[in-house]
Amino acid sequence: MTDPIVVGVDGSASSLQAVTWAAQEAALREAPLHIVHAALRWAYDVPLVPQPAHWGPAEEAACKELLQRAVEQARSDAPTLEVTTEILDGGAAEAIAIAAEAAQLIVVGRRGLGGFTGLLVGSVSYDLAARSPCSVVVVNRPPAAQDTEIVVGVTGRADQDPLLEFAFAEATLRRRPLRAVHAWTHPTTRAPGDMQPLVYDIKDVGDEEARLLAESLGGWRERFPDVTLVEHVAHEHPAKALIDASETAELVIVGAPGRRLFLTSTVRALLHHAQAPVVVHRPPHARRN
Repeated sequence: MTDPIVVGVDGSASSLQAVTWAAQEAALREAPLHIVHAALRWAYDVPLVPQPAHWGPAEEAACKELLQRAVEQARSDAPTLEVTTEILDGGAAEAIAIAAEAAQLIVVGRRGLGGFTGLLVGSVSYDLAARSPCSVVVVNRPPAAQDTEIVVGVTGRADQDPLLEFAFAEATLRRRPLRAVHAWTHPTTRAPGDMQPLVYDIKDVGDEEARLLAESLGGWRERFPDVTLVEHVAHEHPAKALIDASETAELVIVGAPGRRLFLTSTVRALLHHAQAPVVVHRPPHARRN
């Protein structure tokens, strides 16, 4: 059986947008969709301050109604989709991560019902992007119109092969061009201990960074000949280059940090400011790390 796509809902408009995105993605991948809602199910009064909400028949019925609305939303976009639901016990980020151990994707909205309304990214979305067992998609707007593209951030490091494979596969699934964005602010060091020059020619370094990007993409052109590939080199911070590219993108894909619980400044900025859904990609072999 194909691994499911897991989407978390809390009744917010943002989470319903995530359901729509997840349903369409599940249909593209011919995968089942598993819709989850996390709740702290306190069965008894306990001496805690603040007092947690009591769990009873009314609360369970409200959660089931929330999940049913999400199912109806999903099937309105993909009528034949296999959809299951589950009420999870515990804090949302941890509970969803545990429920998604065998999933191929976790999908959440950028902001839920809780927390501070002035924040652009909710704590659940942020925590999942850092700790998830698989790739996380943070959805921040309704599905894009036609004539868009897939954007992927490319560093040029050898460990990005799983990220590039995912990006090319998404472009193939969606029949979209793929824009590979490589941004630089200073010359790249090639080996440990290399010193960055104090003075350098911007054009020469730009040409070198363009060669680095072309080398990183070389074999992928042959593997995915039907994908229209655009190589984009920018002399600016990677976060700004990717945020700018997101304005006309259907999806922006970046690599997850190597260490759990920490996000790079580029990923953090994208989660806050990208104008398209953001995939924080984690390869399958990282699930048990």
